[in-house]
Amino acid sequence: MSIFNARKNISSVSKDTKNGVTMEVFEYNELTASSLDQAASLYFAQKSGIKLRQVVVSLSGQEGVTLSPGAMSFTLGNISMTSNVKGVGDLIGKAFSAKVTGEQVIKPLYKGTGDIALEPSYRHYLVKELNNETFVLDDGIFFAASEGINISTKMNTQLSSAALGNEGLFNLTAKGTGLLLLESKLPMDEIVVVNLDDSSLRVDGNFALMWSGGLQFTVEKSGKSLLGSAVSGEGFVNVYKGTGIVWLAPSAKMIV
Repeated sequence: MSIFNARKNISSVSKDTKNGVTMEVFEYNELTASSLDQAASLYFAQKSGIKLRQVVVSLSGQEGVTLSPGAMSFTLGNISMTSNVKGVGDLIGKAFSAKVTGEQVIKPLYKGTGDIALEPSYRHYLVKELNNETFVLDDGIFFAASEGINISTKMNTQLSSAALGNEGLFNLTAKGTGLLLLESKLPMDEIVVVNLDDSSLRVDGNFALMWSGGLQFTVEKSGKSLLGSAVSGEGFVNVYKGTGIVWLAPSAKMIV
């Protein structure tokens, strides 16, 4: 039983388990204000359906979990923390990766038996099960992953695509088997999951949260010519080709 299951003010909204790692997402039904200003903010948040959320990762001793730096709130049980650095060469590689992606060099690995409560947030937490798969992640959405998933950096070989598509020259990739936890501005029911079968997806903007590592990512003119692109008013579009999955968040364009 998770450390939050006995709390009446906290509800479990999802629970996923794989290879001895469980990720359970909780919502705080109500929050108590300690000042008049805070009371006003909490009142409008409640009326808007905005809730504080927190994830508890439970370890059975089979596999550990890699967290984004600063994601841990507290632990309960026989759990120890180590770094994800395996030597000087690995440190240099991770330092380069951190420089080009903006991610932190050290991603702590927690192992053992017990519960890890992650930092609460008003954002949404999405759990994706990977089965010997690779996904490319948008910047800033990685939050945690089972030990069986390797988090590394992938270079975008299309320099023009990186510049015009606003996806960056480097992206984080998640490869392996286990549970992947993402931190998102949007809930899962506002995300469109597109399955490509040797086909193409054209997107006007960089609102893809993640996509299969086997897909080819390029940037193309929306029309067959520069004049056609100008007439359509779309300019350039991000294109994903091949067979795989793309998670799109179209309503993110409306969120500042």
